[in-house]
Amino acid sequence: MYAKSVIESIELFHDELISIRRDIHAHPELGFQETRTSDLVARSLTALGYEVHRGVGKTGLVGVLEGRRNTSGRCIGLRADMDALPIVETGQHEYTSTSPGVMHACGHDGHTTMLLGAARYLAETRNFDGKVALIFQPAEEGLGGAQAMIDDGLFERFPCDAIYGVHNWPSLPAGVIGVCPGPAMAAADSFEIHIEGQGGHGARPNDTNDPIVIVGHLIGAFQTLVSRNTSALDSAVVTIASVRAGSLPAMNVIPKDAHLTGTVRTFSRDVQARIMQRMKEVTTGLAATFNAKISLKYHCRIPPTVNNRECAAFVSSVATELLGAENVVPDLAPTMGSEDFSLMLEKCPGTYFRIGQGGAEAGCLLHTSAFNFNDAVIPVGSAVFCRLVERSMPLM
Repeated sequence: MYAKSVIESIELFHDELISIRRDIHAHPELGFQETRTSDLVARSLTALGYEVHRGVGKTGLVGVLEGRRNTSGRCIGLRADMDALPIVETGQHEYTSTSPGVMHACGHDGHTTMLLGAARYLAETRNFDGKVALIFQPAEEGLGGAQAMIDDGLFERFPCDAIYGVHNWPSLPAGVIGVCPGPAMAAADSFEIHIEGQGGHGARPNDTNDPIVIVGHLIGAFQTLVSRNTSALDSAVVTIASVRAGSLPAMNVIPKDAHLTGTVRTFSRDVQARIMQRMKEVTTGLAATFNAKISLKYHCRIPPTVNNRECAAFVSSVATELLGAENVVPDLAPTMGSEDFSLMLEKCPGTYFRIGQGGAEAGCLLHTSAFNFNDAVIPVGSAVFCRLVERSMPLM
């Protein structure tokens, strides 16, 4: 009964949380530009009695609160992201984005609001023995916000025994919690390839060193990086996303060079390293075979998100206590998407879990121009955060 009352308590100020979420949605800000959002969060936390630390990772901030007692010496970190995406919003709401070409298409407005909901409940009850660190992260969308916070001493200044983050998930029913023990999201690497050959007349290819032919061999060879160089028990994706060579009107001209870009997704450091090494060997071998110059630039951007299994089981237990087993998926399938919360998980044990939005059937998918966070699930997400703190650091 007590666990259920956490949701009921947060529902008492649900309307206020909806207003906050919609205000953030109407005023989206790109990575490292979240000054208005950061101001809003700082004001809210300060009014609730949190010790607020700003400028952690540029526009990021951390709010620290002690429970009724602080004898355990423990601290639990809860993290939400704040940034928006460079997308023109097509959804029609009274709170549609007022920033041209920028919108909350990934639900970070909802994540921030859920953590603010948890902040209020925890401040009003303080039903825990220890500290909580609320981490509001900037620039999750590929700009390095997590690393910026870590570089600013996040875990040295605010040591955490465990850290938890959440992301909305349209393909799950609204309010359902999904947890993926172990590898949950893939590493997101990128690569750039430049092929320099010898151009010439399309009627005399024997006078050239055709980079287009090299591109064809390269694309074919890269497909074997997964099908023949990666165990069938592992998962990986190698995608060539762009090829640029020649000119469409110049149908009788063989170009002198070609450019390719793409992405690699893996769930383990070993598979990641093996694919990276094989890409280097393939490009070196083809350069020798065709007597051409091939340069490869490989960028390791975001590591795989690997949930601590004990922490994942704990999230499932907390969610089951709150919502019932029928509303928890304890073995959610991993996804090839990426998340820079992975960098925090490399420094501190924890888990990244999902909260269902119930919007996939209606086409309300992440990173689309019509996406809109489901306000109905805010109390559920806030309550899971709160119970993670209370059960991690119980008052005896």
